[in-house]
Amino acid sequence: MLVEKTAVSYKIENRIAWLYFDRPEKRNCMNPTLNREMMEALDELEYSEDVGVVILTGKGTAWSAGMDLKEYFRETEAQGLKGVRKSQRESYGWFRRLRWFNKPTIAMVNGWCFGGGFGPLFACDLAISADEAQYGLSEINWGILPGGGVTKVVADLLSMRDAMWLTLTGELIDGKQASAMRLVNESVPADQLEARTREVAELLLKKNPVALKFAKDAVRRVGLMQYDEAEDYLVRMQEAANFHDKTEGRKEGIRQFIDEKSYKPGLGAYDLQKAAKKG
Repeated sequence: MLVEKTAVSYKIENRIAWLYFDRPEKRNCMNPTLNREMMEALDELEYSEDVGVVILTGKGTAWSAGMDLKEYFRETEAQGLKGVRKSQRESYGWFRRLRWFNKPTIAMVNGWCFGGGFGPLFACDLAISADEAQYGLSEINWGILPGGGVTKVVADLLSMRDAMWLTLTGELIDGKQASAMRLVNESVPADQLEARTREVAELLLKKNPVALKFAKDAVRRVGLMQYDEAEDYLVRMQEAANFHDKTEGRKEGIRQFIDEKSYKPGLGAYDLQKAAKKG
């Protein structure tokens, strides 16, 4: 069943939630309504037992062409600083929520991804692009720097030269170039995009969900730590994961490997259904 809001929609199929930017007539530009509804949708999906993975994509020809210049900038600025700050909280808020989401997330970039669209792109754990998708930081073309975390995104994900190129020239790159730069994990022809993204989602559904949450948070956290700090943090996080995993997945995985010899860790995940039956 498709749940439709004003600027956002989603559907759940086989434990995969397909979450859509749904302003195709505006190339899925993010306005205050869309930002509020994205937060609502994330609230509805995050702890649903019917959802194991969320795929964020766009309706129509765009993923997201960034912030709506009229509604997000001009109209909120007309409300003064109070309006500007409220609009910023709503947009940055759902980006932040997505970064630390309880389920793994995948950006399926089907078309244009400009400016502010880099925020939710970075917030998703994985990203699969269409070769035909177009990426660009257009801010320099209308007289501002890429704000709202976008400059941080390209500085974190790209080499300094690539980050400078996108930021200073405003030139576009396609999905293949985005993959080569590591802005996304991989790029495929548009007619293969949905199938490939579903395949990746199904791969994640086979993993222990508690381990997925702790692992994806760890990757984001340890990049800001010194080695000794990261080592200590990861020890504590594994202990916490063991406590929160009521299926005792760590013990079950070891049992299936050593006692049953039913799988090899380097070649795939242990059988979650056995752990569920045991629990």
